[in-house]
Amino acid sequence: MFRNQYDTDVTTWSPAGRLFQVEYAMEAVKQGSACVGLRSRTHAVLAAANKAASELSSHQRKVFRVADHAGVALAGLTADGRVLSRFLRSECINHAFVYDAPLPVSRLALRLADKAQVCTQRSWKRPYGVGLLVAGLDESGAHLYYNCPSGNYFEYQAFAIGSRSQAAKTFLERRFEGYNDYTPDQLIRDALSAIKETLQGEKLTSSNCTVAIVGRKDDGTVEPFESIDGKKIQEIIDSMEAAEEAPPPPAAAPAAGAGAAESSSMQEEDKGTDAVPMDI
Repeated sequence: MFRNQYDTDVTTWSPAGRLFQVEYAMEAVKQGSACVGLRSRTHAVLAAANKAASELSSHQRKVFRVADHAGVALAGLTADGRVLSRFLRSECINHAFVYDAPLPVSRLALRLADKAQVCTQRSWKRPYGVGLLVAGLDESGAHLYYNCPSGNYFEYQAFAIGSRSQAAKTFLERRFEGYNDYTPDQLIRDALSAIKETLQGEKLTSSNCTVAIVGRKDDGTVEPFESIDGKKIQEIIDSMEAAEEAPPPPAAAPAAGAGAAESSSMQEEDKGTDAVPMDI
């Protein structure tokens, strides 16, 4: 991207109908570390790749709890993500205080989108340079939303954002049709597999990824949004690698009688037909 006379102000339209500063903010999301979200009817899972700025520093948190029934994963400018996660937490607390009920996930995503949209319509503000995956559970089931810096938001069955997220999207597109009936463990495994696709050869371990889950048990009780322990994540990763390294089962050998019958029939066909070249 190059500077031009239409990108000095977020409220200035280009002749092609574009807001360049909003597009720059969306580009910042693509530069962040990858995040993945997927859901079934009863559970939603968020996963993020942890990447440190250098070997001497720790990584920044990418997954935040918003309420017992919802959480977010972010890609882009982490400082903006922290501000927005605090805003969402405040909205959930206020709604619970007034209505004595959790804030529906769709309305949570809408309020986040409205806050992001204001920054695209004020000349003294800049768009938030972060994209958020909002996962949660309400009376209608599990939900997953993607909130864009432009103020748009979309609901997904599964989605990935951040750097090299296209590889994760390709993996999810091949499998998303069965996610409604997945168990929590199956969702976690697919989330880890999608994150692994974004690492480009780097080994997946519990130290370079974070996984969180929220859902409803079979008895109707809600499992609060929480990050999965690193030890359990490593056990799942080890079992996935063991399954990949296991040799495939041997193919069943054809019966001796069937093989002899096939060979005799082929010999009879060869005798009864003349070899005629085919015009192709």
